[in-house]
Amino acid sequence: MNMIETERLILRPWHEDDAESLFKYAKDPAIGPVAGWMPHGSVEDSLEIIRTIFSSPETYAVVLKSTGEPVGACGIMFGDGLHSAEMRVSEAEIGYWIGVPYWGQGYITEAVKALVKRCFDDLGCSNVWIGHYDGNDRSRRVAEKCGFKYHHTEHDKLSPLGDRRTEHFLNLASKEYSQFTV
Repeated sequence: MNMIETERLILRPWHEDDAESLFKYAKDPAIGPVAGWMPHGSVEDSLEIIRTIFSSPETYAVVLKSTGEPVGACGIMFGDGLHSAEMRVSEAEIGYWIGVPYWGQGYITEAVKALVKRCFDDLGCSNVWIGHYDGNDRSRRVAEKCGFKYHHTEHDKLSPLGDRRTEHFLNLASKEYSQFTV
């Protein structure tokens, strides 16, 4: 898998020795539940996530260049894996989160822009989706800053936590992306 470098970040594959850093941020109840996943309960839980979910292709640790520490995660999901959006073969969905101490500093927006570029320039996607649950306004704002536009809302969706939620979907098509980047 590729490593992606931005101005302030390195997006790279997760390593088993990242488990402590992952746990440090993913244990925070302000992060997981709003995105549909349980806060991590231990370093061992985080290690298991690294070995399973975070071992998927195109799943990246968001690493600060200034410290070398992973402080969040982002990834590109395709129609044949775990995702929320109804996708065609040439489409992808981007997911992301970042530790609370780094909220509001533009890091995750920077990471998502890099993934959007990867989707269109390297992977040949025709369309990219971002989904967020009702009330997760931070996630919506990141998507909008990256050029995504509201597409539709789905009600009564089963979340990974087992509850029913409303999920909003934003979309960016390759033709809008090419206009956005020219």
